Amino acid sequence: MRLPEGVMASTEAEHPYPRAFMTVSGAHLYGFPSVDSDIDLRGVHLLPLEEVVGLTRGQETVTWTFDQSGVEIDLVTHDLVKFGQMLLTRNGYVLEQVMSPLVVESGPMHEELKALVPSLVTRMHAHHYLGFARNQWSLFERKAELKPLLYTFRVLLTGVHLMRTGDVVADLNALAAEYGPAYLPELIEAKRAAEHARLAADAPDRDRLGADVVALTLRLEDERDSSALPEEPPSAGPLNDLVVRTRLAASRL
Repeated sequence: MRLPEGVMASTEAEHPYPRAFMTVSGAHLYGFPSVDSDIDLRGVHLLPLEEVVGLTRGQETVTWTFDQSGVEIDLVTHDLVKFGQMLLTRNGYVLEQVMSPLVVESGPMHEELKALVPSLVTRMHAHHYLGFARNQWSLFERKAELKPLLYTFRVLLTGVHLMRTGDVVADLNALAAEYGPAYLPELIEAKRAAEHARLAADAPDRDRLGADVVALTLRLEDERDSSALPEEPPSAGPLNDLVVRTRLAASRL
């Protein structure tokens, strides 16, 4: 995908810290953006050493929403240490941000981080996707909108694939082609028309949708229980080494 002209210039001018990497997340990463979808930028920034070791700490998280050429840009970056701590939990969001193929800014540290991700994936990441799916399905039941419905299927299928292979895949189009259900491409196409499009009258009824969600939930639980992935990351050592080397190198610039 192409960012609206001027996004990077605005980010460079307004973001208070240098970025180690920045990728696109949200609906564009998940494969079902609407014509009016905002663009979610996620990544890692590097606090200067004086804002780490002193009494006054810098911003661990930078959040900024702005309009660029009529498109809303939602930007969130975390300092490298905070992001590293999140990677050591069962947080699927940060795995997806590191491994997103929609790269806006990158560098050697990002490449090293991507190489570490396979060693950080655990069976416990299934809990992230199961919880996210429950929340999105509840939202769909209240609003009957396609967005939370597609999110429900997306996170369940991402979780299933992760437990089976250890690979992070967030694109619902690719996941649907491998795991189904067969009607997902039609729902994705319908959602492209508007961010808050509702379930059409000729779409699968709620009973069928609910049954498929239950079946995928059970499958994800089964895949978690039988997965060869470890319970916990084997060691924080390589990630810690990367954080220390990156911090020291940045302090010498």
